[in-house]
Amino acid sequence: MIERLLTEQRNPVSEGIDTKPTAEMLRIIHDEDRRVAEAVTPEIPRIAEAVEGIVDRLGKGGRLFYIGAGTSGRLGVLDASECRPTFNVPDGTVQGIIAGGESALVRATEASEDDPASGARDLLARGFKVGDVLVGIAASGRTPYVLGAIREAKRLGALTIGISCTPDSLLSREVHIPIAPITGPEIVTGSTRMKAGTATKLVLNMLSTGAMIRLGYVYGNLMVNVQPTNEKLLDRAQRIVMDAAGVTREEAARLLDESGRHVRTAISAALKGK
Repeated sequence: MIERLLTEQRNPVSEGIDTKPTAEMLRIIHDEDRRVAEAVTPEIPRIAEAVEGIVDRLGKGGRLFYIGAGTSGRLGVLDASECRPTFNVPDGTVQGIIAGGESALVRATEASEDDPASGARDLLARGFKVGDVLVGIAASGRTPYVLGAIREAKRLGALTIGISCTPDSLLSREVHIPIAPITGPEIVTGSTRMKAGTATKLVLNMLSTGAMIRLGYVYGNLMVNVQPTNEKLLDRAQRIVMDAAGVTREEAARLLDESGRHVRTAISAALKGK
């Protein structure tokens, strides 16, 4: 069964890649990567539906959860962890769950992905409830850990979304909103951290960023909820205030200091003072 999955097939484009000169080897990889964005394009209507569903639940106090194993789990945790510093969402609003727990982020524990009951238990351990959203991530679309969590979320009556890179996968059939960019066989056979992983990252970018834009965490295209917790981010915050309010660097720095480094408050103060 597994050997029939598209993500497990050999890619004729990369046959003999181990014998190619380095530059040619990299061109083959790059040419295949260029096709990934095209694979995501047909999925935009379903990604849009998912964003609207996420916005509806988060707007009512719900939370967004990602769950996956291996590369898929790591990508979910990465996207979730970036939401607080980027958009200053409350703690716990976006969460990533990976099979094997936090240790699996740095040390592969893929055996833990074979237990569907474990997926359901890990989800419930986070206090998942009916008003939340679960995004299951599995390039193959068949990971038992993910499927177990999705079934539990559906039992509770929550919205479920699936990201896979296999046509008509088990995951796509289980969820309310299936998202399936078909990236084809990998350069290194079965190494879904490559094209499938890149497609997954693109979709996750759209889901979280699209939802945060719709929820008002972005003004124009400015990151107005950024947390200026270091020099780089403080500089960015000052530039955001300058762009949004049309003030000088010095004035932006003053407004940020007076607002306790709260970018939106600094912008509001600047606009009111005009």
